[in-house]
Amino acid sequence: MSNLKLNETPVRTSRNFNMNNIKLDDVQIPKEIGEFHNVEMTYEKDKIDVNQSMEMKSCELVYGLGEELKAQVAKLANQGLKITTNHMTGSEMQMKFLFDENNRQLVDQIAIEANEGTKATFVLQYETKQDIQAFHNGVLQVQAKKNANLHIILVNFMNATSNHFMSIENTLAENAKVNYTIIDFGGKNSITNYYSNLLGKSSNNILNTIYLGKENQLFDLNYIGELRGEKSNIDIQVEGALKDKAKKHFKGTIDFKKGCKKATGNENENCMLLSDTAKSLALPMLLCSEEEVEGNHSSSARKNRRQGIILHHESRF
Repeated sequence: MSNLKLNETPVRTSRNFNMNNIKLDDVQIPKEIGEFHNVEMTYEKDKIDVNQSMEMKSCELVYGLGEELKAQVAKLANQGLKITTNHMTGSEMQMKFLFDENNRQLVDQIAIEANEGTKATFVLQYETKQDIQAFHNGVLQVQAKKNANLHIILVNFMNATSNHFMSIENTLAENAKVNYTIIDFGGKNSITNYYSNLLGKSSNNILNTIYLGKENQLFDLNYIGELRGEKSNIDIQVEGALKDKAKKHFKGTIDFKKGCKKATGNENENCMLLSDTAKSLALPMLLCSEEEVEGNHSSSARKNRRQGIILHHESRF
């Protein structure tokens, strides 16, 4: 078993919050990775170019989950995809990664490049088809060029004995729009690091996440948005529910960098607690080094209506 310290916050907070990272001591990180063949892909070849390459050995991330998992992707990835959009009126690609007895370990690196003015939807689904203990460590890097429009849907349907690790990194140019829908239901441990760099003027990033935790599941969500472009915008909305002894940590950081005048950032996280033993922790943060910006954040943890609200926090500047 490996002792892992993952998903560091970009700014250190008080140790009393116990939110600066997540520590796992019950995870086996595979030292050798076999082949993974159970992948289903459907797309229009005249609208999307796909290069299935195992040559993507560099794995440079601004944040990511941690050095050990980053190094595993760089050295041992058994799926590598370079995807380029080339159509203005819209296209769609679906990818299903199915875990079974013969495909237990997936280490994937996916790079999506949306050319100027193109529009596309991508659906990535990770699912265990048998009662096995599976392992997933993935990196998704998205580059949206000027006026590109992307919708990315990530679905985690892995079972409650498997481990799901995901590092996501986005770069948005002028007037680019990237929408994410994340459906996070699976994994004994489901750990996600999400980072967006909004470089271009009027770039727009919208992230909607839903999660459902049960039994002893652990979700650790570390979402980071850095706004650099004038009039750029990020909107993070997270909704979920926990029952049994499930736990969720949400860390959301919106950072207004110098040069992002008239930028806006919003984050809102709501958790419904369906048992007395479920636990929810939230750490929304707003950082600012520019004037004429607007930031809002809120978080709440509730029991059902008969039991009332447990905690609610909201602030803005």
